[in-house]
Amino acid sequence: MNDFDATPHVLVSGAGIAGLALAVQLVRSGIRTTVVERAEAPRPGGQAVDLRGASREVAERMGIMPGVNRLRVHEEGMSYVDGEGRVFGRMSMADFDGEGAVAEIEIARGDLAQVLLDALRAASDASPGLLELRFGDRLTALAQDATGVDVEFEHAEPGRFDVVVGADGVHSLTRGLAFGPEDRFATYLGGYAAFFTMPTPADLEEHWFAMRFVPGATFGIRPDRDPATSKAILTFRMDRDTALRGDRAAQESLIRDRIAGAGWHAPAVLRALAEASDLYFDELVRIDVPDVANGRVVLLGDAASCGSPMTGQGTATALIGAYLLAARLAATPGDAVGALRHYSADIAPFAEKGKEIPGGGIRRMVPATRFEAAMSRALTRVMFSRAALPLVRRMFAGGTPLALPEVAVPAPHR
Repeated sequence: MNDFDATPHVLVSGAGIAGLALAVQLVRSGIRTTVVERAEAPRPGGQAVDLRGASREVAERMGIMPGVNRLRVHEEGMSYVDGEGRVFGRMSMADFDGEGAVAEIEIARGDLAQVLLDALRAASDASPGLLELRFGDRLTALAQDATGVDVEFEHAEPGRFDVVVGADGVHSLTRGLAFGPEDRFATYLGGYAAFFTMPTPADLEEHWFAMRFVPGATFGIRPDRDPATSKAILTFRMDRDTALRGDRAAQESLIRDRIAGAGWHAPAVLRALAEASDLYFDELVRIDVPDVANGRVVLLGDAASCGSPMTGQGTATALIGAYLLAARLAATPGDAVGALRHYSADIAPFAEKGKEIPGGGIRRMVPATRFEAAMSRALTRVMFSRAALPLVRRMFAGGTPLALPEVAVPAPHR
């Protein structure tokens, strides 16, 4: 029996953080892997994501920290400003030991994806024939039986795989095909989030993520690795509006309506919006899939569990899940179904932890009225005063961090 016969052929739907991280570990373990991504090319940009606790340990075990450190964003912390740009509260990264809103290790999502893509290509070069990476395609149908999964694609010929992994985000096509419609697993959290790249305003305080409260919205400007650019980050509190999905003109109109006249750098944000090529706009939802393994189909990352961007834990859960899933498949290559069951149990506590929203959710994070906005500013002044700092540090400590399960990770395939 040759090496290919002894190991499963895994199809990964989605080339985001979760899908790329999984593919790296699978190929390193000698497992034949096909990655299919509906986008035509790797997606650049995205807001900064952090690595801390178990996710940082995973990055170190995967050997990607040199690339992460090379591309990391330098952030000192988060500041809160009024309409004139005056700071009335600060959450320093140093004061919170990297456990507050800003972690010690921050990297743009697109840069982390590039680090993983470089690692995947290196793994593929070391083990030729194990990887197929296909952009501009997606799954359209699947059917599984006791020995495998038959999959149809939008463009490629149908194929048969031992395992199918849905790593295709909150609106997962794979989840819809194998687990059921999205509304069975999604809970609307009361608002929308948007972010995009913009030129850095000349008077913006260097290395600080600055935020402003206004009625019905918060908007902020976050540093990029390149000092010439920053990320505009916006959150809106509102009823669900299905007409917004996929309609860029309607999304831009909403953003303009919500922050026009809000002072500070709102005009600069709106000028950049019209030219932004990387606008992300989506509803804030929580995804809960009680058991992420369904026979030979399994979900990973936001497709399986998501607390929305408000948690700041999506990337962490994706990395941890990818590492654990690859380890289980490599440990029992002849029992893919059993490996997926073990993975489902492994990731469950991390998934639940990753859905916790600090600060009590959107009602606490985004004021609905002028009065609530004024109260938010007053509370922020008190919370981040020196007198209250010890108490607030305990609030953000988050309890005992979860330890990674003991899983055997085989040496890279040769």
